[in-house]
Amino acid sequence: MKRLMTTKLTGLERRRLRIKKKIRGTSERPRLSVYRSLNHMYVQIVDDTVGKTIVAASTAAFADDKKKKIDKAKAVGEAIGRLAIGKGIDSVVFDRSGHVYHGRIKAVAEGARQAGLKF
Repeated sequence: MKRLMTTKLTGLERRRLRIKKKIRGTSERPRLSVYRSLNHMYVQIVDDTVGKTIVAASTAAFADDKKKKIDKAKAVGEAIGRLAIGKGIDSVVFDRSGHVYHGRIKAVAEGARQAGLKF
């Protein structure tokens, strides 16, 4: 009998799947999804019932700035907060995508809270 090879998941992938089972965005309270790459932060607000992105922002817009990554992340949080408030969204579910709530992830959340979003 042939055995199927199973792939071993990394810690980040396990956390991401565990969080994804619990967090869903609705039209009243959409999901604020954060993706962290090595150089940039990508943030979007998603309505999971329809499967559409409502607003999005990233640090790629600040690529030529000489700011630190954490300062750019906070600016993106503030930008996504302003865009969401402009669309009539004041409360969201925070999806950190398996990353630890620390550093740039925390800066995005703080910036969004300063702009007026409630988690």
